[in-house]
Amino acid sequence: MFLFDTCPKRIRIFIIAGLLLPALVLRADSTDFTTDSSENINLALRRTADGLLRASGDSTSRIPIVEQVKEGVWQVRLERDFRYEQLPFLLQASLDLYGIQQAYRVKIRNCEDSLIVLGYHQSDFLNENQVPCQGRELPDACRYIEISFIGERKSSSAGPMKLAWVLFVLMGLVSLWFYKKHKPIRETQEKPTEPDGLTFGHSKLDVENQILICGDQRQTLTFRETKLLKLLATNPNQLLERDLILQEVWADEGILVGRSLDVFVSRLRKKLSIDSSLSITSIHGIGYRLECKTV
Repeated sequence: MFLFDTCPKRIRIFIIAGLLLPALVLRADSTDFTTDSSENINLALRRTADGLLRASGDSTSRIPIVEQVKEGVWQVRLERDFRYEQLPFLLQASLDLYGIQQAYRVKIRNCEDSLIVLGYHQSDFLNENQVPCQGRELPDACRYIEISFIGERKSSSAGPMKLAWVLFVLMGLVSLWFYKKHKPIRETQEKPTEPDGLTFGHSKLDVENQILICGDQRQTLTFRETKLLKLLATNPNQLLERDLILQEVWADEGILVGRSLDVFVSRLRKKLSIDSSLSITSIHGIGYRLECKTV
């Protein structure tokens, strides 16, 4: 979880997508009978039952209810006898009409004891255009036509499963590539910013924390003192005119007070007095200069 939390947002999105994609693919290509396919099977069997009844001379009886007795198995009950040799043609034509492509087995059961009296495999009809026991007469009785769909789980799930895992691996590789590509940038961005240290003479100015370090002594400066000393230290041994100093250090106050500059220079002189390599000199009427004897 720690590694996941430290990943950039875009990488986390790729990882989540990689984990969810196989499930979505498998769900989309699931071999379980959906509502639409179940309804189509129901309609196909009702059409078959209607064709058998009409072939037997019955065009008025109500079409029996089609029941799903268990997963992949449907039954329709016919109270009167029907011509068994017509069943394979009618059933296959009905399934084709409704787009049912799964392989299946057919069983004819007695209503009273559920014993199987006839049956065939779809391949019997497709390969030979006929089924076992075709043409044999059966006594009038109530019977169930039962159709069991077979092999759909194995045949239809293997492809989606392989595809899902291939996509999962690809998403993982893409995520790893993005993570490695952006990790150095992220580490650079998150690296703490070092204090803005400015060295001059034997002293150092920590601008961020407003601290003047002279040897082993640390002195806290005000915001304005820090700005003034930074301006002087970044231009060592250079004469800076008063107007320039006032503009750079006090312009944000909206009012430029010349006397303020003299006061702050006096404060800095005292704080820099412990560093013999530094001194602030003034040129009357012109400006100030920070003289550094050694660097």
